[in-house]
Amino acid sequence: MEENHSYLQMRTQLPYLFGLAQKYGYATDWTAITYPSLPNYLAIVGGSTFGVTSDGAPRYNAPKVGNAASIFDQALDTGRTAKTYAETMPNNCALTPSGQYAVKHNPWPYFSSSRTRCNSHDVPLTSLNTDASNGTLPNVGMVVPNLCNDAHDCSLSVADGWLRAHLPAILAGPDFTSGKLTVVVTADSDDRRSGNKVLTVVMHAGMTSKVVSSHLSHYSLTRYYAQVLGVTPLGAGACAPDMKAAFGL
Repeated sequence: MEENHSYLQMRTQLPYLFGLAQKYGYATDWTAITYPSLPNYLAIVGGSTFGVTSDGAPRYNAPKVGNAASIFDQALDTGRTAKTYAETMPNNCALTPSGQYAVKHNPWPYFSSSRTRCNSHDVPLTSLNTDASNGTLPNVGMVVPNLCNDAHDCSLSVADGWLRAHLPAILAGPDFTSGKLTVVVTADSDDRRSGNKVLTVVMHAGMTSKVVSSHLSHYSLTRYYAQVLGVTPLGAGACAPDMKAAFGL
């Protein structure tokens, strides 16, 4: 997940990422759901914004989410695996911001009924490369850079450097090279000046230079998570445009 930049900004200022987009695939008409950040993250993993309109910590916004399930719960309920990797998070499932860790960019802690699972599977970034090299990435996952490396507080060039440092291990890992893993890089929202259109890059070992011009949204990712698991999509994901079909995944 990246932060707060438009399709055009991302396309022109993330040269490493856009090189991967041209090699594998990307969407030219992908929109986020709303503003600010948090409701977009909730939408992706829960199929709804749950009426959340602020970036407040779980103690403020978790009551609005209530007892809803997330795609992480769907994975674990069906005997699959789920994990979030959050950079500079001080401990598992941290409920408050800390330094460069922004809980508003880490949706799992907002699902109160899943707190025990969050405590086990919402982890700092440090285990990502090991999981990638061992072929033990989760069936459903999310990678959350910190406030600098997701381009929220720092430049897109910093974010591009972060992607250059972390994506190669994932793309060289057995999960990806075997064709079992799809990697999606998107942004929570644009800079509020481009109709909330963001660059979304989709990478799969069997994909070559796929450009999708049909409309897709963050709810399309909700739907795709469910398709990976073979379950019913949550909320608005059920009627979202189908990115699996659009990219031929």
